[in-house]
Amino acid sequence: MAVTENDHRQADEVLPERFSRDASKALSGKIAIFQYLTVAVFVFLVSAFWKLQVQNPDVYSEAAERNRIKSTPILAPRGKILDRDGRVIVDNKASYSLLLNRDQIKPEHLPAIAEALQLDYGELAGKIHRMGANPQIIIKDQVSRDDIAWIESHRDLDTYPEMQLIQAWRRQYPQDGLAAHVMGYVGEISESELNSPQFLDYHQGDIIGKDGLERQYDQTLRGEDGQQRVLVDNMGHEREMENAQDAVPGKDLRTTLDLDLQAVAELAMEGKRGAVVALDPRSGEVLAMVSRPSYDPNKFTGRISKNDWNEIANDPYKPLMDRAIQAELAPGSTFKPFTALAGLETGVIDDQTEFHCPGGASFYGHYFACWRQKQGGHGKISLHRGIAQSCDVYFYNVANRLGIDRLAQYAELAGFGHKTGIDLPNERESTMPSTKWKMRMFRQKWYAGETISVGIGQGAITVSPLQLAAAEGGLAVGGNWYQPHLVKTPSPKLLRAGHLNSQNVQDVIYGMYGVVNEGGTGRFAALPGIKVCGKTGTAQLASNQLLKGTKLGQTMKDNAWFVGFAPEEAPEIVVVALFENGEHGDRASWIVRDVLKAYFDKKAREAKAPWQSARIQPFVPRELFNPPAPEVQQ
Repeated sequence: MAVTENDHRQADEVLPERFSRDASKALSGKIAIFQYLTVAVFVFLVSAFWKLQVQNPDVYSEAAERNRIKSTPILAPRGKILDRDGRVIVDNKASYSLLLNRDQIKPEHLPAIAEALQLDYGELAGKIHRMGANPQIIIKDQVSRDDIAWIESHRDLDTYPEMQLIQAWRRQYPQDGLAAHVMGYVGEISESELNSPQFLDYHQGDIIGKDGLERQYDQTLRGEDGQQRVLVDNMGHEREMENAQDAVPGKDLRTTLDLDLQAVAELAMEGKRGAVVALDPRSGEVLAMVSRPSYDPNKFTGRISKNDWNEIANDPYKPLMDRAIQAELAPGSTFKPFTALAGLETGVIDDQTEFHCPGGASFYGHYFACWRQKQGGHGKISLHRGIAQSCDVYFYNVANRLGIDRLAQYAELAGFGHKTGIDLPNERESTMPSTKWKMRMFRQKWYAGETISVGIGQGAITVSPLQLAAAEGGLAVGGNWYQPHLVKTPSPKLLRAGHLNSQNVQDVIYGMYGVVNEGGTGRFAALPGIKVCGKTGTAQLASNQLLKGTKLGQTMKDNAWFVGFAPEEAPEIVVVALFENGEHGDRASWIVRDVLKAYFDKKAREAKAPWQSARIQPFVPRELFNPPAPEVQQ
């Protein structure tokens, strides 16, 4: 069909009409999109405003405030640790620390800072990450003069503006490890410690006590840091200082230690391994406590070097171990006074009971030798000479008559098998065997033959020097055992009151007097004019039969013990010395004598009446004064 002119005219009229409708639709679509976008933007702005002004106003205001105010910590010094006379043992020394302001840290600066200050870059980056949102991060303590010079020349706003020096306090401990195990040391709190309930109010980067009194009394010794707030402009320049919130120093800690006795005990243990403990048996106050080998806690006050740590950690003699409260060793013959006391209290012996010592004795098919075996033994022997000469056969017989459970009853009364409860962390518990103990530990019954060795302080029994000092001290004052402590307390805590027969106690003490003053095994501990009582102990690490034919003899020599107290009539001080591999107890008696002499020398100087000139008075046995026992504190 042919297209006419009229058709063209009609098409021309229809097309504009359709085009107009399509354009109108497109325009209305664009307007709708614009309206939706406008609504979305408005909703976003309202939402952001809600979060900023209503939901989290403190967060954003604090961030804005940080851009205007820079806060610098003022570190509080820890309290000093003093001896009983107020003399300083642990002090603080002013120093400088370097911190980084988090809001100015640039990652590209860290490698250069680490290299210049001899820091490990990995550790530095890790510390910054661990410190989370802390506004300041201390990255180096005790900066040197060279470090300070470099920091001052590089910390302007164009190079390393994140660096800032602040005054700090370096903990200062005595040299040569004096009282190191008692004092402990400080260090940065660890992740595991932060998760402990004990440190709920501590923060990442805080310095805390890590061991010893520093750890035990951290809450007392730590102070409260202050703050210095500075107004800064938008370029980071300091414009105005606000009033500072001063730091609150930690409280001083006054201990029961006597620095004079401590120094003498340290010198007496020089070149030896072992421990010395001196305490007042009337109150439990610790007068001196030494553990050797020792370590230098000053190395821990900053960040201990890898070389120093490896040297300490790899030392086979374990210098970090506090032997005074953590050694678990057989007490040897220092236990014999308690075997004697148990025998007297139960009535299985009296002070006249005699046994024959030909150099050894057989019990339950096994032969037990006496230390005087080669000399033919002690012959007929009773209590006083049995203690003074430390006759093994005498105490074998007493222990055999007692049995393990009655022996354990009186030993536990004196504290064997228990912690003393001293105010130090990580004290270990000693072992006092019994039938129940063996069944609980090994699911085995106790054999009567095992009691024989325990009666002379061998076998399964173990003790620390502190536990032995506390046990012997309680016996010395008539059967009242006080809790040992290192910080002054207005009322000593009585742990156990034995209500013992005073004559039985006197008989045992009289035997210990003979150990020192009647040609006994501890005669080297004697002091002119002072009635010293004591007991030697030689404890085997392994039987002679086991060591025979081996090369272990030199490394497995017997441990030497000695315990002494004085004066006999009214004991004021008890001292225990452990000399590891010392072979014979009399070698430990010299150590105890030196400490006792220092105590009474000082007492004489203070009284201005030298006791050295006093004549030795003959010993006359008599009843101990036996006052009513105070109520036991649970």
